[in-house]
Amino acid sequence: MTQTFEELGLSDKIIKAITELGFTEPTPIQQQTIPLLLKHKTDLVALAQTGTGKTAAFGLPLLSEMDFSEHKTKALILAPTRELCVQISTDLKKYAKYINGLRVTEVYGGASIEGQIRAIKQGAHIIAATPGRLIDLLKRKVVNLKDVEVVILDEADEMLNMGFKESIDTILEKTPETKNVWLFSATMPKEVARIASAYMSTPKEISVGKKNEGAANIEHLYYSVQSRDRYPALKRVVDFNPDIYGIIFCRTKIETQEVADAFIKDGYSADTLHGDLSQAQRDFVMKRFRNKNIQLLIATDVAARGLDVKDITHVINYNLPEDTESYTHRSGRTARAGKMGVSISLVTPKDSYKIREIEKMINKSFTRMNVPTGVEVCEKQLFHLVNKIHHIEVNEAEIESYLPKIMEELKELSKEDLIKRFISEEFNRFLAYYQQAPDLNKGSDRGTSSGMSRFFINLGELDGLRWQFLKDYLADSSGVTTQHIFNVDVKKSFSFFETEVKNAAAFLAINEKELLFNDRKVQIEVSAGKERSGGGERKSYSDGGERKSYGGGGGSRGGYGDKKSGGYGAEKKSGGYGPKREGGSGFGGKRENGGGGYKGKKDDASSSGYARRTGGSSDFKKKSFGSSDKPASTRPRSKRKFND
Repeated sequence: MTQTFEELGLSDKIIKAITELGFTEPTPIQQQTIPLLLKHKTDLVALAQTGTGKTAAFGLPLLSEMDFSEHKTKALILAPTRELCVQISTDLKKYAKYINGLRVTEVYGGASIEGQIRAIKQGAHIIAATPGRLIDLLKRKVVNLKDVEVVILDEADEMLNMGFKESIDTILEKTPETKNVWLFSATMPKEVARIASAYMSTPKEISVGKKNEGAANIEHLYYSVQSRDRYPALKRVVDFNPDIYGIIFCRTKIETQEVADAFIKDGYSADTLHGDLSQAQRDFVMKRFRNKNIQLLIATDVAARGLDVKDITHVINYNLPEDTESYTHRSGRTARAGKMGVSISLVTPKDSYKIREIEKMINKSFTRMNVPTGVEVCEKQLFHLVNKIHHIEVNEAEIESYLPKIMEELKELSKEDLIKRFISEEFNRFLAYYQQAPDLNKGSDRGTSSGMSRFFINLGELDGLRWQFLKDYLADSSGVTTQHIFNVDVKKSFSFFETEVKNAAAFLAINEKELLFNDRKVQIEVSAGKERSGGGERKSYSDGGERKSYGGGGGSRGGYGDKKSGGYGAEKKSGGYGPKREGGSGFGGKRENGGGGYKGKKDDASSSGYARRTGGSSDFKKKSFGSSDKPASTRPRSKRKFND
């Protein structure tokens, strides 16, 4: 039977304050924690997911029982991030609205330390702090912890994950041995258990669900996608959820920025949150996100720790976290305060085993979903628009003066025509993008989708290209919009991309323009998939010294970096880009007239391109792809200059 807050034993002043805040029924963690802490002075280990009301679970009994008549610091709360520190302080001040004279002060990095010093000197009964800034204040002898009666470690596992282990030890050693320690955590790794063992005496233990278990009100879904399809799949998932208000987690700062930039370029309301942002930038982004001026926040684990934003509908794992326990914290950003939420993961085949590991850890099952097709996305967007129109609130007073002109302009259109035209105005952009979109559910063996053409281009990573830049370059060179260029796959020295068959001529026409990139002629050819024929011979592209085929030219021993020969050459002993045999033969060139080997034998006029040889192209250093009569270079590959 659910208890009320009055039945838990809280003081009248606290009850009055939280009633005004809209508190009705205590959450499970509050039901277990509050009566215990009101009745007993004890150490406590409490395990519960983020968003389950932990601040009230420790804050309400703290404010109800402690004597704050003296101007001394009686309670210390440590939190991993500035955002959580500020949130705790703000909540405690609201709970203590009718407690006269109580002072709660927050201290954290990224803000003026002088202002925080003044606040502490004025008297702080409760200090909410991040470990790093508190250590700084202790060194300055500004903070005195000798009268502290309770130390609360909120999201202890997060603090340890962020490297605050030594700081926590230093802080706890400066507090009285008679203090009580209340430790709140979503997971219970070994480091948290060590703190409990070192600084607690026979602590009480409370657990809402099993250790590390996921919240009951979160739905866990995953999509199996190829790595190259990760961003297109992410866009479809977002478009299939028109009302999404969520956080997308990436592993690295670079990836975070790339995804955010791609979303912004594609017209989405998105921004990024990572460790390279200044505190002012971080505050600005978070303010916009909380105000829902940003629909999607792209973040790293570290940057998003301690965030408490209401009404987040979805958490999306662009990559699964390296540490499976981090999944619990990621998913815990949604389904706050008892609401429902969705946690979505994009999983490549090689990472599929992690799903099983996470399922065991959180004691929840994932549901495998198919990436929505273009038709499904369009249908979802269409009916979302219709529903939005049906329920929109009409402001008669504001539009009344405009209606006569509007009615006159549209008088010749029937009701059916008006509906069709209005829907089309909003809907056409999705239809144009998705009507021939490829199927992303075919797994590792999927080839080019029906109605699509796959192309090879002789530009790659060695030309300083990333997929976004190459996509823009292709669009600019062909006149085909980026929305109709799919699955851009950049290799070391070449790349692939797909487009609708109707756009094929526009890309092949680039060859006629004789465009130069890094002073090298750009060549685009139709690819038949993993293998393509040229000059009557079988060719295969190999990347990074591996023997995997990617389609396209190379000798029978071919491959970039193959010990014998290989790469782009067409004949058995004259493969391009092979460093130790007879040099390259370019894109299917003959032995005496080839191009592309890093090293060619002195007696063989077979390797030009990077190695300067007769009949081939000169190396990059000369910024020319014409012939050179100089002997092939014999310098080690690591010392070659690919660009001036």
